[in-house]
Amino acid sequence: MTVMYKEYVTDEDAILGIQGIKAKGVHEDDIYVLTHENHRTNQVADMANANTVGMDEQGLGVSIANVFRKKGDELRAQFEELGFTEPEAENLEEKLDEDKVVVVVKNAPAGFKY
Repeated sequence: MTVMYKEYVTDEDAILGIQGIKAKGVHEDDIYVLTHENHRTNQVADMANANTVGMDEQGLGVSIANVFRKKGDELRAQFEELGFTEPEAENLEEKLDEDKVVVVVKNAPAGFKY
């Protein structure tokens, strides 16, 4: 499984980026939005018709554990559930600390490039 990401500075850039990803043939079920704030994540995902990391991706055990985790730990766990290694997840969570939007693509079609 191929997992890729791109970071964006603004919500608007992320939404435009997601539209471009879809235009390249990626199905919206394979596009995920992550930010440091749940309301921002949901807003960008809703506006772009993309996904957030939920119970389907994490499983019940991780979802329950996330209730008791600090936000950074929760976000790192979400990145790992999407297919990133622990060091990659730590790096991506740091980008969210910088107020960036991270858009993740799972199951990218052959030849897909950001």
